[in-house]
Amino acid sequence: MLGEASFASFPRLATMSEKPRRKSPSPQGKKGDDLYEALDGDWRKLGLPTPARQALVDAKLYRVSDLRNLSIAELSALDGMSKSSVARLRNIMEAKGIQFRL
Repeated sequence: MLGEASFASFPRLATMSEKPRRKSPSPQGKKGDDLYEALDGDWRKLGLPTPARQALVDAKLYRVSDLRNLSIAELSALDGMSKSSVARLRNIMEAKGIQFRL
């Protein structure tokens, strides 16, 4: 018989939950906030607020270049897009030479 063992005698078991989480480059197996984190990297770098980032990811828009498929009215109509977020994206698109669909 092994006797009583505590988690302290198994250091690996005690620290498994303390391992740092690695960010997966693909969204497979992700749920909720983790899914958004895997897909909104470009928007996060631009400093967009969370509701705007989530609206863009929900609309399957993952990069600034994807916005050329939308008009300004369609972008503004996305739930979670504020006027300041739209203005920021407009300025970034102008700087990159990308235009909204007319």
